[in-house]
Amino acid sequence: MTTPYPFTAVVGQDDLRLALLLNAVSPAVGGVLVRGEKGTAKSTAVRALSALMPDVDVVAECRFSCDPAGPDPQCPDGPHAETPGAQRGARMVELPVGASEDRLVGALDIERALSEGVKAFEPGLLADAHRGILYVDEVNLLHDHLVDLLLDAAAMGASYVEREGVSVRHAARFLLVGTMNPEEGELRPQLLDRFGLTVEVAASREPEQRVEVVKRRLAYDDHPEEFAGRWAEDEAEVRAKIVAARELLPQVQLGDRALTQIAATCAAFEVDGMRADIVMARTATALAAWAGRTDVLAEDVRQAALLALPHRRRRNPFDAPGLDEDKLDETLDEFGPEDEPEGESEGDGGGGDDGDDDPDGGPDGGGPGGGVPPQDGPHDAPHDAPQETKDPQDTPNPQDDAPAGDDREDSPEEPAAAPASGGGAPEQKPVAAGEPFRTKMLSVPGLGEGASGRRSRARTEHGRTTGATRPRGALTKLHLAATVQAAAPHQRARGRSGRGLVVRRDDLRQATREGREGNLVLFVVDASGSMAARQRMTAVKGAVLSLLLDAYQRRDKVGLVTFRKSAAEVALPPTSSVDAAASRLESLPTGGRTPLAAGLLKAHEVLRVERLRDPARRPLMVVVTDGRATGGPEPVQLAGRAAGLHAAEGTASVVVDCETGMVRLGLATELAGRLGGTAVTLDELRADSIAGLVKDVTGTQNTIRRAA
Repeated sequence: MTTPYPFTAVVGQDDLRLALLLNAVSPAVGGVLVRGEKGTAKSTAVRALSALMPDVDVVAECRFSCDPAGPDPQCPDGPHAETPGAQRGARMVELPVGASEDRLVGALDIERALSEGVKAFEPGLLADAHRGILYVDEVNLLHDHLVDLLLDAAAMGASYVEREGVSVRHAARFLLVGTMNPEEGELRPQLLDRFGLTVEVAASREPEQRVEVVKRRLAYDDHPEEFAGRWAEDEAEVRAKIVAARELLPQVQLGDRALTQIAATCAAFEVDGMRADIVMARTATALAAWAGRTDVLAEDVRQAALLALPHRRRRNPFDAPGLDEDKLDETLDEFGPEDEPEGESEGDGGGGDDGDDDPDGGPDGGGPGGGVPPQDGPHDAPHDAPQETKDPQDTPNPQDDAPAGDDREDSPEEPAAAPASGGGAPEQKPVAAGEPFRTKMLSVPGLGEGASGRRSRARTEHGRTTGATRPRGALTKLHLAATVQAAAPHQRARGRSGRGLVVRRDDLRQATREGREGNLVLFVVDASGSMAARQRMTAVKGAVLSLLLDAYQRRDKVGLVTFRKSAAEVALPPTSSVDAAASRLESLPTGGRTPLAAGLLKAHEVLRVERLRDPARRPLMVVVTDGRATGGPEPVQLAGRAAGLHAAEGTASVVVDCETGMVRLGLATELAGRLGGTAVTLDELRADSIAGLVKDVTGTQNTIRRAA
């Protein structure tokens, strides 16, 4: 068995370790969501926590880890006779991203249920994790319906399996930990709210701390057991402290003053619902127990707010989680006690009457609410807060702020600061996006089989039943009527004599269901000078931002290709992070000619590569342009041939016509015809527009126009 990395040997990441320890003290807090860049010890810290969890007493031979002191009366393996039980370590169960629903909640033996009428149930990962830790790495990539099941079980403390009239229920209380990299996509706000605490982690920018990380990791990789032995004493100390805090927890008093501060804080930050208040109360109580106190102090409430509220303040997917600490302090001061209790200390992490002063034990070197075990070495310096780093591609070149010339040369009418250096085409400074709006749904025609989402029709595991077929592999969704119909003609030949139906494997039928899939929405945005004319780019960016919001809600992957001057570039390769696409859009400069053919060819190359990577995910190309093509020899003909490549491969496409003014050339509509797609104006894109209802991306309208 591999020796786990010691929890107390993790360098820095004080908030992460504190949040994990608080959940170990009180699993009712509701788990931890760890957000951060890759390589920041997220998984290492979570896996290391399992070694600190106290051992649990279980009923021998019970697959659901019932407590012998109080077994679950509804346990599928029960009822349990009075037995002394057995002791084992708390389990650490990992849920893989590609897990099925049956693997998570368990599976029923449908054949035995039909033929024998028995509840033959095979437990899933929720049963394995009962009274232990359930860890989901890359939880943002987990299918939404699995996240719903997971969080429902964590909230109710039980898992329910209902299938074709057969029902099984078992206890499922566990410490839920999810980790994610926001660059790969966000969780929906309603799912974010279901996690008790959230922590943002980032690698330290201090050279000394980074050196210590490397030293410890190399030492662990060379001699894991020897390295773990050096930290055994610290591990035992923290394990004992968790046990003591659990025993003290029922005695902690949450006074009216602390409750008022909690309620006032949640109200001040306009947090929706009451879950935040409850989580803050439980977290503050756990903080007091971890610090060895029986009273909840203002410092506990403050630390609870920093852990429980940031992810609940997101109003849309482009809002960064965070909390205004000055506003938090003002609220706590306003509703705090006039005179501080004598036992309260200022950030020593102990806060009790024993006078212990451990400046290295709390978050950020002894912050409020207790903290984490002391460490030796240069890593004891305060851990840096996450710092926002700008991608070089996100930062416009200050030399790019240039005026544009004649509109016939695709230049904006309004002047800018200075010409671009190097004699290149003039550019315009990036403009802000207009106010986003709710868009019409643009969908891909036909029936796909891609990842679960909310855009186009597809065969999925969840949705309305449309038919039945023989199962290919394990049966997951039984079509009962079709199964009975298949088995009925053979009952006499099989010697049926009792009430049960004699069912064979060949009789089972899998239900085919139709739902919605997520697509790859590739935005091809014209950033030339003609788009900047008459301040069109503000409206265009607002429209693209609106489509990005729609893509986020429908669980799509997105990509961004821009073209201007004499070339096109992939501003953002296909990703699940809609936030990244919005960031690229915000810093997009405009100016120069319109290499439309280059933009379409670059999009064709991106889609070709993505078809190889993820052939099941169907693409939807959204071209945002006024349809002009300038620069180079025969630009219009080249653009037409490039559009023909997409049409030949059947790429679903829609052209957002950005042309304005009284006189319209209709170039965008012609482009849509060559792509075999549909053209919509900016006004028609709005969901509340009276121009039409939901527009499927087909070539029907263009065919009618050409025929006329």
